[in-house]
Amino acid sequence: MIEQKYIRNFSIIAHIDHGKSTLADRLLEATSTLTDRQMRSQVLDDMDLERERGITIKAHAIRLSYKANDEHIYQLNLIDTPGHVDFTYEVSRSLSACEGVLLVVDASQGVEAQTVSNLFLALQNNLEIIPIINKIDLPSAHPDDVAKQIIDLIGCKKEDILHCSAKMGLGIDELLETIIHKISPPSGNLGAPFKALVFDSVYDSYRGASVYIKVVNGSVQKGDVIKFFSHGKQFEVDEVGCRRLENIPTESLSAGEVGYLYAGIKEVADTRVGDTITKVHHPAESPLPGFVAIKPMVFSGLYPAIAEDYTELREALEKLKLNDASLSYTPETSSALGFGFRCGFLGMLHMEIITERLAREYNQLIINTVPNVEYLVYMKDTSIVTVDSPSEMPDAGKVDYIEEPYVESQIITPPDYIGSVMRLSTDRRGIYKNTEYPTPARAILSYDFPLSEIIFDFYDKLKSISRGYASLDYGIPFYQKSNMVKLDILINDESVDALSVIIHREKAYKYGASLTEKLRTLIPRQMFEVVIQGAIGSRIMARATVKPLRKNVTAKCYGGDITRKRKLLERQKEGKKRMKQVGKVEIPQEAFLAALKIEE
Repeated sequence: MIEQKYIRNFSIIAHIDHGKSTLADRLLEATSTLTDRQMRSQVLDDMDLERERGITIKAHAIRLSYKANDEHIYQLNLIDTPGHVDFTYEVSRSLSACEGVLLVVDASQGVEAQTVSNLFLALQNNLEIIPIINKIDLPSAHPDDVAKQIIDLIGCKKEDILHCSAKMGLGIDELLETIIHKISPPSGNLGAPFKALVFDSVYDSYRGASVYIKVVNGSVQKGDVIKFFSHGKQFEVDEVGCRRLENIPTESLSAGEVGYLYAGIKEVADTRVGDTITKVHHPAESPLPGFVAIKPMVFSGLYPAIAEDYTELREALEKLKLNDASLSYTPETSSALGFGFRCGFLGMLHMEIITERLAREYNQLIINTVPNVEYLVYMKDTSIVTVDSPSEMPDAGKVDYIEEPYVESQIITPPDYIGSVMRLSTDRRGIYKNTEYPTPARAILSYDFPLSEIIFDFYDKLKSISRGYASLDYGIPFYQKSNMVKLDILINDESVDALSVIIHREKAYKYGASLTEKLRTLIPRQMFEVVIQGAIGSRIMARATVKPLRKNVTAKCYGGDITRKRKLLERQKEGKKRMKQVGKVEIPQEAFLAALKIEE
């Protein structure tokens, strides 16, 4: 068992694509943690999606052994964190398991919004900050300007900022020595009752959930009976150990150490991120602070493109949920799309990842309905209804008012683009709060946004109008009264529930007109007229018509009186009327995808 004074627990925080995973690779190489055979690019990112997009989706932890210049061997526990705003809560729990963080900033891009957000999380946990300017080898690097941004942000001295290139391996030895000297060892009490923080978990199909923990007080070993504070369930520990790309069993884990444990836990949902574990015999009195049950923020219907694949889709979702407890789903039925599932996600990136994994790993062809957020509907009889799907919206006559989720957000942008950013924010119903200038080349705009307005394509638009320089971050939602309505899409007077949306009244007409016009071009012509309407209640807001095909019924008339042709045309007209009454309009998949691409 190693002494606590030789343990260092740290994390790396950075914006997407600032070199976090590459820096982790260099630290693993420098400490000879992995063999040459095991080593590869982005070694901690084990999903193909993570490698392709250059982002960390699932947090990882790995133990490094480092012989410092003072000849002592130190145990360094690197707790890697996701880098996207969807996973802010996981980041906060991972940071609470550390005593210090490496703040990595790209030398060519400078400080971004997500960096600022995660830095504030680190400061709330009173962590030691080691600022690093990465990618100094790039031709477009301007380290002096970035150093000024970091100094203005955290108030450090210029000589405290490390310069490195994770790709080239420059400055890594100096960084390791800085970690040893600047980050303090953990302050756990070995004699106190066992208490550990859960910061992640992974499902093993043979042994159940592998729970990643940071031991705060006491120790744990095989045979101990543990319990979780949040739900009180008890389990007997089968194995404890540390992580070095794979699990390495040890005799015990003691105060200050980071590792894993197996305890025959059948469901990942029982190992909630941020929960506290203690022993059943001689338990700790209270849990660690900061635990919050994760709630989904974005809801969307997932339907199999081929109705017969429903069972396969359900099995695929069950398998995904084993490794991702934040995914929630319930069966639902749509008159247009048949049987499917209503799924809850942490955000749009999380939704993209799940649908991409369903397609790649389980060969599922899926139709997504328009993503929605969760609304609170206050009824006239004083009851409150939670609505995350347009089909669940109560009758407008019974509704008193509706509250929708808002988020506090920060947009960091060069001053040149402030006008464009403010116009976009106003279009998305943003409530302006203030503007700050941390440096002459950076402005921070603070807004309260309706969550439904920014989960969709807001980030892409922001990047487009600012040529990639602006970045966005937002926090936990809060609810505010809003004038929301349900917009139904009717095709030949029949409502298509998969195309219905909950939208702000001011935007309903423009959205309805755009969608009906788009559907007009996508729905194939029938032998009868197809009328597409956008309606709020009984009021029609927009209309478009698909003209009928005309069969030439007079082609067989080579001569004779004109009345013969008229009689055939009248008979055709009667037939079309009857066909319209009983005819079913076939709606192609592209029509449902069109609803996702409407330019609001």
